[in-house]
Amino acid sequence: MVSVVLEVTCSLLVWLCLYACFCYWNQHQSYEWSCRLVTLLHGVVVTCLSGYVALLDGPWPLTHAGSPNTPLQIHVLSLTLGYFIFDLGWCLYFQTEGDLMLFHHTLSICGMIMVLGLGKSATEVNAIVFVSEITNPLLQTRWFLREMGRYYTSLGEVVDFFFVFLFLVLRIGGGALILYAMVTSPDPSWLLKAGGLAMYMVSLGFMVEICRFIRRKMLKKYHSWTSRRSTNAPVETNGRLAAR
Repeated sequence: MVSVVLEVTCSLLVWLCLYACFCYWNQHQSYEWSCRLVTLLHGVVVTCLSGYVALLDGPWPLTHAGSPNTPLQIHVLSLTLGYFIFDLGWCLYFQTEGDLMLFHHTLSICGMIMVLGLGKSATEVNAIVFVSEITNPLLQTRWFLREMGRYYTSLGEVVDFFFVFLFLVLRIGGGALILYAMVTSPDPSWLLKAGGLAMYMVSLGFMVEICRFIRRKMLKKYHSWTSRRSTNAPVETNGRLAAR
């Protein structure tokens, strides 16, 4: 357990140092810019690592929920836990996030601490990290595109599409399968099962926000299309097309 605490502490220090370096290199940008660079880097690294553990290294989370932690799973969760502690502290200090995101971070931290302390169930928690973090790089890319004035382009449309698609398929669909495996398996702790259910409720809360975003975007596109159509429509005068 001492080695795990040391690993998590080193992870926290690494993310803090990266943030400090980004702030130094981007002095003309806001603190949020540097923090989101750290978030983007974490999302890419942890998605690759947790995906490798869940899909290749094993054990398979849908059939081995509650199994003992492997060394690689411990390393990945320690790295992620250090980041979440950093990000929660940053969000509380700058007060940039709402209650739902703060609740998500708190649940994530508590779940990873419990799994690392118990020495089991890292299989399913690592899978949850994978389906949760895979959309994070796209979310940060979307923010950077907005800041650079390039969001309302074809690239912004592609980023939005893949973000929504991956969120619904992996975080909602895949998350439901992982939650079912956790709840039906006798091995995971009941407290961890309750935490997994709470995390899924948070994901559903995010899904509601995404559905509202999609609705606003589709209505905006529809109004833009109808406006262009009415502008380009030929004007009739006394039954004849008006000259243009």
